[in-house]
Amino acid sequence: MDKDNKLGREAGSMPIFNGDHAGSARAIFSDRFNIDDAVIDGAIGSALGKGVDYADVYFEYCANNSIMMEEGIVKSSAKSISMGVGIRALKGDQTGYAYSEDFNVKPIQHAAGTAASIASSGAVKAWEGGKFSMLSAPNYYRIEHSISDMDMAEKIKLVQKAEKIAKDYDKRIEKVTVTLADAIKFVQIATSDGGMALDARPMFRMNVQCVAQDGDNVQQCSAGAGGRVGTSFLEKADHAKIIAEKAASRAILLLSAKQAPSGLMPVILGPAQSGILLHEAVGHPLEADFNRKGSSAYSGRIGEKVATELCTIYDTGMIDHDRGAVNFDDEGAVSKENVLIEKGVLKGYMHDRISSAYYKTSASGNGRRESYSDYPMPRMTTTYLANGESDPEEIIKSVKSGVYCESFSGGQVDISNGDFVFVPTVAYMIENGKLAYPIKNFTLIGNGPDAMSKVSMVGNDFAFSEGVWTCGKDGQSVPVGVGLPTTLVSEMTVGGM
Repeated sequence: MDKDNKLGREAGSMPIFNGDHAGSARAIFSDRFNIDDAVIDGAIGSALGKGVDYADVYFEYCANNSIMMEEGIVKSSAKSISMGVGIRALKGDQTGYAYSEDFNVKPIQHAAGTAASIASSGAVKAWEGGKFSMLSAPNYYRIEHSISDMDMAEKIKLVQKAEKIAKDYDKRIEKVTVTLADAIKFVQIATSDGGMALDARPMFRMNVQCVAQDGDNVQQCSAGAGGRVGTSFLEKADHAKIIAEKAASRAILLLSAKQAPSGLMPVILGPAQSGILLHEAVGHPLEADFNRKGSSAYSGRIGEKVATELCTIYDTGMIDHDRGAVNFDDEGAVSKENVLIEKGVLKGYMHDRISSAYYKTSASGNGRRESYSDYPMPRMTTTYLANGESDPEEIIKSVKSGVYCESFSGGQVDISNGDFVFVPTVAYMIENGKLAYPIKNFTLIGNGPDAMSKVSMVGNDFAFSEGVWTCGKDGQSVPVGVGLPTTLVSEMTVGGM
């Protein structure tokens, strides 16, 4: 345990945070775990010796820290270290994957042989071993000091401050839960193509949840912030205060909220957090594995009009310090700015190595995995609708009767037909072009392509979300970002709960 604690502290203060991310990751794997080119050669050689076309090796070391405070008491404080290596082998459409939590040579080679045996055809491909070409990529999360390096006492002070501010906001705030989590993940990827990628990926999130009560009326709401940030993020703004007041004010607001109406009506999506609807309703169906299998509502539709001309949608890992930022994906492909829909026309999908080969296109930087124990697949990074030209106030004034949604607790989509359901947490009824009163207990029900065909106004107030979203797919969770300007969908189903 002492060794792990020492390693975690030293990892956080390495030169990665001044830009030498490759050097720091190599120090972790080479100096501490004796992972050098010979070990990697052995793993790739073991895989190719079984008759596969391609193999890659993914090393990971991750230190996680968390604090949870509830009812004025620090209920839990935890530190965990995870590390391992995953080996993938490909033969045509066949994929084999195995992993080891042991960084010694024999277990790594055994895992490589196991992965290759799953995918192999028996025809051996020679591997002469290694000269690896180091991947060069910009660093989109350059930081001076990691939050993982902060003393536990400092983190507890932040949590205590947020709890007190939220609790003191209003006497009707009955319960406050504050969580703070940070991590630093080091990765090293080597491929049988001769590519090598190394990186260190910081992550931080702070969340406050408040329960408000007025008689029998009990409401709860939360707020959070984070991203791939360092201590300067905490120094630039009083995030403990900002998050606590936002969570408390939302919970109090819901005490006065009325039951939402039901039926078809105009829906305005507020900036930033409402981008989660875009993520689910459009983003997931544009991941290439669904389209390769023909199971998406967008399958075979590249070049077709799938939205109004006001809609240009991107996915990119290149947003500085965003929760969805990646310098390169978990296959070693450099992040790109990918145009998914341009002025309403479907331009492309998000790819991993397998789907990009199938579609005969270049990698898009979307091959992602949760950890070394998981295989990569096409996943979103930061998905957003580009800024428009309409004034947000004019958009609201244009609606005689409808709903304005400010934030969501999440949603889900049926990839095959694009049908979605979302649960807004903070929303207002619009009457005669004004936000009239808060509403609660309803869902938004619709269809992705249909909703995109009804986008009638897009605001000029684009914003990214506060860095709180995690996306699940096939049992794997990865951090993602979303963004949106104020957007009017002329018609959507509002349903009661």
